[in-house]
Amino acid sequence: MGILNKIFGKKQEEAVVSVLPQEIYEAGVLELQDVIAPSALKISPKELNLGEKVARTFFVISYPRYLTDSWFAPIINLDKVFNISIFIHPVETAKILRHFQKKVAEVQSQINERESKGLVRDPMLDTAYQDLEQLRDNLLQAQEKIFDVGVYITIYGDNDGELDKIESEVKSILEAKLVYIKPALFQQAEGYKSVLPIADDELMVHSKLNSAPLSSLFPFVSFDLTSDKGILYGINRHNASLVLFDRFLLENYNSVTFAKAGSGKSYCTKLEILRTLMFDTEVIVIDPEREYEYMAEATGGKYFNISLTSEHHINPFDLPVPREDEAPSDVLRSHIVNLVGLFRIMMGGISREEDAIIDRAITETYALKDITPEADFAKVEPPLMSDFEYVLAGMEGGESLVQRLTKYTKGTWSGFINRPTNVDINKKFVVFSLRDMEDELKPVAMYIVTHFIWNAIRKNLKKRLLVIDEAWWMMKSEDTASFLLGLAKRGRKYYLGLATITQDVDDFLKSPYGLPIITNSSIQILLKQSPSSIDNIQRTFNLTDEEKYLLLESDVGEGIFFVGLKHVAIKVIASYTEDQIITTNPSQILEIKRAKKELEASQ
Repeated sequence: MGILNKIFGKKQEEAVVSVLPQEIYEAGVLELQDVIAPSALKISPKELNLGEKVARTFFVISYPRYLTDSWFAPIINLDKVFNISIFIHPVETAKILRHFQKKVAEVQSQINERESKGLVRDPMLDTAYQDLEQLRDNLLQAQEKIFDVGVYITIYGDNDGELDKIESEVKSILEAKLVYIKPALFQQAEGYKSVLPIADDELMVHSKLNSAPLSSLFPFVSFDLTSDKGILYGINRHNASLVLFDRFLLENYNSVTFAKAGSGKSYCTKLEILRTLMFDTEVIVIDPEREYEYMAEATGGKYFNISLTSEHHINPFDLPVPREDEAPSDVLRSHIVNLVGLFRIMMGGISREEDAIIDRAITETYALKDITPEADFAKVEPPLMSDFEYVLAGMEGGESLVQRLTKYTKGTWSGFINRPTNVDINKKFVVFSLRDMEDELKPVAMYIVTHFIWNAIRKNLKKRLLVIDEAWWMMKSEDTASFLLGLAKRGRKYYLGLATITQDVDDFLKSPYGLPIITNSSIQILLKQSPSSIDNIQRTFNLTDEEKYLLLESDVGEGIFFVGLKHVAIKVIASYTEDQIITTNPSQILEIKRAKKELEASQ
């Protein structure tokens, strides 16, 4: 301050002090251009060096006589980093017509001169004359307009060698269609500014095109499959657009996923579940391999392990509470039919006589507990399997059935099926694991669990997603397969979406219920397939040979995503946090568990 006093005097000091902070502030302000500008810039005759990237700009100089639809699509969908600008400058029709009048006269004069000299007709002159006359007629009738069109392409690379390779690829694609480009020599700066999103044509290299061929330049020709609402299923491998859908806005809410083992079908499904939970949707999973346990724990859901020694039990004789629009007699009758189907699976098939005996025995078992169509199903105590066995033993012709039923009531399997229900699905995410259930009992367990879930769904109308992993287990039995098809057809009325997942495609499609389940699914996802099942997949989904080989050569999490008649190649991607929750990689799971133990030990 003393130095300022000596040099400028007191008044000058006050002025300097009042201005200096403002100047310092303005000099230190970081503007948008400072953020997006490259660290360095070098302009060469043939390219630009933008920090760590090299850019090269080209312009189109020549077109063929005819331009087909979507001829520019291979360039638009090229899997490279590039910018394209298309500048369209309208030209006054009157000005063009005056020019055409002179041009037509010149061409006509050349034709007449050749005729007077007795020369052979020149096809090029005749064609030019016809084109000019036709275009002039269209301009006069306002069916066409003329435009000055500039098409500029800027490609990027890490070095000159990479740029030359991309340039060669772009040129070969365009020259195959008789479209020729040239680099903007000594105009790279102007060319680069022309492809920036500021609509400034500084290159000004134009060709005249009328409306019809100009329309073929329309850039958005790659196929998108997306909607305005929904969850992200993946990335369109064709053009890197997003595949977004809300299954509850489609004609039905069902989906099927086919893939070979290890191709990412469970990963894809868990990713959809995780994102669906954020949209106020309840999700229920039937898990045959205990793959969803960690996910249920991470999301605060419920996990039920259904096995012979499990503490979780479901009584198949539980009656659903009738809805307001349902008659109790119809509910009881429908439930008895479902129980007959269960016994058909449990006993490995029954005759018509045995079917009738079981049907009557079920009715009498309910009557033994004073359960009739007039009873309040919410307040009655349902019978157990042992009660049914007691009634069946007293019926003529039931001896053989009782013997086959004994293992479910007194044998090793009694702990699973002969107990009152103690399962409550009152969480947004619920998982039923059947991994520890014996293979022989898995169809029975799936039938019981799915019916229990169905009764809960019918009770309260909510937006729900039911995921059945490894659904081929249910396709082994006609009763379970028929019930699965019933869920696919009836679920929409109860705001239920059914997601069916399987790796054994052939077993699924061999069932007479397999194809109807597919046709009743608005979304179909095909991931990597095995050579043994690809032909069956190709016939079922009417795939081209290119799509067939795409499924054979796809990486994990890649495949084809169908919605109705439309489909795109898709790649499933997840964020780091999502990946930590849904991963099925054993080494990654062990690492997560190890890190969790270390964290708990440190605390």
